[in-house]
Amino acid sequence: MEMLIGEYRSMLDDKGRFSFPAKLRSVLQQNELYVTQGLDNCLMLFTTDEWTTLTNKIIGSASIFNNQKRLIMRHFIGKAAKLVFDKSGRLSIPQELRDYASLSAGNECIIFGMNKYMELWNAQTYENFENSSSNSVQEAMESMQDILL
Repeated sequence: MEMLIGEYRSMLDDKGRFSFPAKLRSVLQQNELYVTQGLDNCLMLFTTDEWTTLTNKIIGSASIFNNQKRLIMRHFIGKAAKLVFDKSGRLSIPQELRDYASLSAGNECIIFGMNKYMELWNAQTYENFENSSSNSVQEAMESMQDILL
């Protein structure tokens, strides 16, 4: 499968749907994605294969008797939903996940292809995040100097 990369913008309609970018959709091998709560108040979208790999790793390393592992399972797996594209190439995000990511009708959203998964952001939330983390990006890049160039 080709990499899922790039930044795309869309609008959320009154039914919680957004038009999924055709360029990203052309990379997908199936007509479905999995969505769950991400980090930093965004949503994460996964192909079926990547979702299966991720959940198998989480469950394989988790114990129901470990508080931190249960938190991760609840956050990522328990809140997830399977999405199927409609005939117009739109995805409908469940209300609970829209609330988590502050996605509402008429607001712009941003979709980032992150190679093996995608992030879905409220555009204003992302711009605020980006503005507040500009110094952190520099530090993060410096911490990866061994693998970059």
